Amino acid sequence: MNSYPLLKQVHLTCAFISIGGFLIRGLLMVRASPWFRKRSLRLMVDANDSLLLAAAVVMVVLSDQYPFVVPWVTAKVMGLLAYVGLGLVAFRFGPTLSIRLTAWGAALVVAGYIVSVAILKDPRGFLTGVIP
Repeated sequence: MNSYPLLKQVHLTCAFISIGGFLIRGLLMVRASPWFRKRSLRLMVDANDSLLLAAAVVMVVLSDQYPFVVPWVTAKVMGLLAYVGLGLVAFRFGPTLSIRLTAWGAALVVAGYIVSVAILKDPRGFLTGVIP
């Protein structure tokens, strides 16, 4: 039985939930909502992101499309590292609200880039028309 289509659906669903959750958490941060710091929210985010990453790793192995071998997969991994770093600045380490908001916005742009790379299977992603 080929489990790749199911894994891909799990990955896509978790990615949608992850990006949507990131957007909502940023809005909660802006509103200084007490929900922003709720442990239950962080646990749900961590559980979803763990499932997202696990599905991605298994898909990479099943498809033999490894980072640093396949350029668009490498771009997704590099984008993910940037997204995580910006998320840490946005939600934990940003010293001021303006820095946190800038990091949050930049992380959303990076998330869009990662999605565009996955759709186009091109490391340039949505920059395809800009970068030759």
